[in-house]
Amino acid sequence: MATFWTLGADADDPQRLAAFWALALGYVSEPGFDEPDNASIVDPDGRGPAIAFLKVPEGKTAKNRVHVDIRVAGPGPWDMAERARLIRRKVPELVAAGATVVREHWYGDDLGHVVMLDPEGNEFCVA
Repeated sequence: MATFWTLGADADDPQRLAAFWALALGYVSEPGFDEPDNASIVDPDGRGPAIAFLKVPEGKTAKNRVHVDIRVAGPGPWDMAERARLIRRKVPELVAAGATVVREHWYGDDLGHVVMLDPEGNEFCVA
């Protein structure tokens, strides 16, 4: 049996990051974890891990070593044209919520993934 776990993320503004990632992942706020210095979001279906955001005094100084990949097409195998369409639909939604596009990666003629930054500059991919 798998162990339940939570992904912890340092943040300058935990509430803002929690709101962004809740939108990005289809998560909801976790009851009881909604204070100025911390926030937590959970999968409403109880399948994915919780993500906790904790206020820290220092800012981000380097590329994060762990990041989230948003798999808009779900698990493979994929119809690559449909997958690209789903990626292109998700990216503008995330930009409107405060993300920044860094670059696109291509697998030959197919869009592979889009590298983005969340509102606090943490790298992630939409794939």
